[in-house]
Amino acid sequence: MTHNESELATIYDQRFRGKQNYRNRVWRVLIDDFIEPYVPSDAAVLDIGCGYGEFINNIRCRTKFGMDMNPDTARLLSPDVQFLQQDCSTAWNLPRASLDVIFTSNFFEHLPNKQALDSTLEQAFCSLNPGGKLIALGPNIKYLPGAYWDFWDHYLPLTEMSLTEGLRIHGFEVIRCVDRFLPYTMAHGIQYPIFFLKLYLKIPLAWRFLGKQFFLVAQKPNGGLDPVKNSP
Repeated sequence: MTHNESELATIYDQRFRGKQNYRNRVWRVLIDDFIEPYVPSDAAVLDIGCGYGEFINNIRCRTKFGMDMNPDTARLLSPDVQFLQQDCSTAWNLPRASLDVIFTSNFFEHLPNKQALDSTLEQAFCSLNPGGKLIALGPNIKYLPGAYWDFWDHYLPLTEMSLTEGLRIHGFEVIRCVDRFLPYTMAHGIQYPIFFLKLYLKIPLAWRFLGKQFFLVAQKPNGGLDPVKNSP
């Protein structure tokens, strides 16, 4: 099962209405205090499932792309972001080896099946430069056996280990793997002061108790073979 563009717009409008300002503030802290060291200032960056642009609008880099099927995304992206409105499991409208960083947050679980994730990882590997990185955050079903399914559009259950294996199958080297990182969701619950987030990021011990999402960084090896171009 997949959702059409109109359904996607409705789902995310209802889920995040009134929360956009807070979510942008959260993402600025996540970028400044944690993610930015993985993203060179001269990088070409793609955000898969970029949603309302909280990451790609705020990251500092040379070239920005955002990919999503939600038509509402286009009006919320900054003018310097090139929008790719498409299914990520189909051929990407980008040259091969043209990206330095691919980022995705809370998106892979929305894909309908492992075949779609396979195709997405294949496209990611081909689109990255040698040495380029894929950064992924997402809910870890290992720690969310029931709450994982509280969202209508969650289909694909993943753990940090299953995604690590999938990335390695597609030629990536996983260079950082955190099984417990952020709490589960900002869609529901209290909007805590931003100061709490800044403090939380500095205390990895707290992640062991509150973290429900994984954080992975994978790298395309220098001289890595393109699995599409070198397939029989």
